[in-house]
Amino acid sequence: FAVSLVVCVVVKGLQYLHERRAAREREEQEVDGKKNDGTFHRFQSNYLMVYLMAFAADWLQGPYVYALYTDYGYDKATIGKLFVAGFGSSAVFGTLIGGLADKYGRKFNVILYCVTYGLSCMTKHSPNFWVLMAGRLLGGIATSILFSAFEAWMVFEHNRRGYNPEGLSETFSKAQFGNAVIAIVSGQVAGGFANTFGKVAPFDVSLGVLVLLGVLVTITWTENYGDSTQSLRAGFEHAVEAVTSNAKIFMIGVMQSAFEAAMYLFVFLWTPVLQAASDEQGRGEIPHGVIFSTFMVACMAGSSLFYFLIQFMSAERFMPVALLSSAVMFLIANNSKNVLLLYICFILYEVIVGIYFPAIGTVRAKF
Repeated sequence: FAVSLVVCVVVKGLQYLHERRAAREREEQEVDGKKNDGTFHRFQSNYLMVYLMAFAADWLQGPYVYALYTDYGYDKATIGKLFVAGFGSSAVFGTLIGGLADKYGRKFNVILYCVTYGLSCMTKHSPNFWVLMAGRLLGGIATSILFSAFEAWMVFEHNRRGYNPEGLSETFSKAQFGNAVIAIVSGQVAGGFANTFGKVAPFDVSLGVLVLLGVLVTITWTENYGDSTQSLRAGFEHAVEAVTSNAKIFMIGVMQSAFEAAMYLFVFLWTPVLQAASDEQGRGEIPHGVIFSTFMVACMAGSSLFYFLIQFMSAERFMPVALLSSAVMFLIANNSKNVLLLYICFILYEVIVGIYFPAIGTVRAKF
């Protein structure tokens, strides 16, 4: 953890110095007829505050979902059904979220995120299976919105206000770095409340964050739409047509689906894989908190590395290397039982995750 933190601080420090110099050079300077004036930084700061609050509400819940279900007396198989229901809900309703945002507005969708995730938090107070199932379904809907509406609102507003296109990559990089910081802080906050008030307490804290987020968005965001005149069915048909008629959009979808499927498998498997290797070497229980924090620090370093990579080449050029590198990390891990080697592979994979998210956001914004 200490080594990862030092590397991250050095890389982030270099990024900060480069950003300061670049900002001075292009301040008030027109680029392709567009410029970033003082309003851009206010716009960016507002978006980042909203974005990070949204993810804080998510991170606060993450460490204690499984633990809370266990406390309610559910076995692994039953808990698995609840998790699958959440992922299934995200997959099914995710296809409709874009249409809702186009017709009713992306700001509306963000507020819907606050409502659905808030209701999901409230269900955690009941040990009843079907109430918890309803919470998982609501959480799946909220997750679909979290990974679509916020970014779509920002990209649309950025372009509508005529800001420098280079600012998009900067915003994506800062969002990913901040998200990793928020994940670490949220984990510690959730742990403190859980230890003091019980395992349902982090969900109450998350609910409070969601209420504040809804108020902030209502006050500070303007509404923007896709095509508000088309029906949800027409919007879905348009999306299918866009995917099937544009090879680049199709490939972006395939790439994102494949990488993030592997990422979610990693989320489920890193704990038992490292624990099994640790047990085999007689090292005892792994330090879950330290490992999680190290992964988040690695993500932070990756987001800063993205900032430097994008200065010299397009995201389309370096993403294939990053994706192939992640496959190599898993290949090495799959053929090793050495806990240290596994840990190093997983840390490097998290660095790639830190590069991936701002990179895929930049590519989506182009196409």
